[in-house]
Amino acid sequence: MNENIENFLDSWPRIQEGILTTVYLTLGGAALAFALALLLGLAAGNRHMYVRAPARFVVEFFRGTSLLVQLFWLFYVLPLLGFQLDAMFCGILALGLNYGAYGAEVVRGSIAAVAKSQWEAALALNFSPWQRLHRVVFPQAWVQMIPPLTNLLIQLLKGSALASFVLLQDLTYQITQLRRTTGDTLFAFGVGLVIYFVIAYILTLFMNLLEVRAKGRLGSGPSMREVLRLKPERADQNVGVGR
Repeated sequence: MNENIENFLDSWPRIQEGILTTVYLTLGGAALAFALALLLGLAAGNRHMYVRAPARFVVEFFRGTSLLVQLFWLFYVLPLLGFQLDAMFCGILALGLNYGAYGAEVVRGSIAAVAKSQWEAALALNFSPWQRLHRVVFPQAWVQMIPPLTNLLIQLLKGSALASFVLLQDLTYQITQLRRTTGDTLFAFGVGLVIYFVIAYILTLFMNLLEVRAKGRLGSGPSMREVLRLKPERADQNVGVGR
């Protein structure tokens, strides 16, 4: 065990580089996925067929094909067609396209779940289509989107491990190198398990804070200030003064 610890400490600078690569892949892929999810989700719910049909095709194509195959196409096949892409860019692009397709269904379903009366109320206030979406519908749909988007974000983090197949020295690659150095599979992949869990937990906490903020703005939950307050509010503070 002492030898394993020494090898781990020697490998720690390279593991840190792998963690950064994984974080870059996750955040870059998540940003692209979210942008595509909004675009495709709104288009897939559009009432016009010429807008809805192409969006549905893109969603079903990238949702219905393997992330690994998409990654191989971007990195190994496109150069044969004259398009050479950077490995990091390929990883972010593949993650964004794949999980953006899944996210599009989350966006479409969440917006469709907003009560019809909310659309009608915004229409009665003479809001433009953008105002109806931005000021009335989306804030309510956003609260419903966050939990499933959190699940997709964690899956995207784990999916980033496939980037090691396109020569990116991410966390999975460095953990594999640690296993070769120590010869101890249990120790090396145990370290990898813990690091992935820590990253996932941090991302989950961030998304939970987003959910609290979204609910607080709608008045359906405590505000961010109340959640982060160090000193709990006394129950008798809200008792009527004129009692």
